[in-house]
Amino acid sequence: MEFTPMRPIQPLWESISAQPAERTWQSGSALFASVFQSAIDNVRETNKVKTDLEYRLATGQIDNPTEVTLAITKAGAASDLLVEMRNKAVETYNELMRISM
Repeated sequence: MEFTPMRPIQPLWESISAQPAERTWQSGSALFASVFQSAIDNVRETNKVKTDLEYRLATGQIDNPTEVTLAITKAGAASDLLVEMRNKAVETYNELMRISM
């Protein structure tokens, strides 16, 4: 089984702080969209791998069933992360809407 190493977390403010306010807003929204898109792509990819491994297990093509267990766990963790990210985004949006100007 092949594992993809995780990239270290980079501070967001370094890439945004040197830009004017208009570009900061645009780059911030693009950054937000790219983070969510990568999380969605990760869920799709892990589910695809999980489904493929489950099929191969059912047809007797896998010698090591722990690969399937790891793929199921990874797919579950990816979807849980995406759901939590969505929940936090909605919660943040609701908090911003409550702010009176």
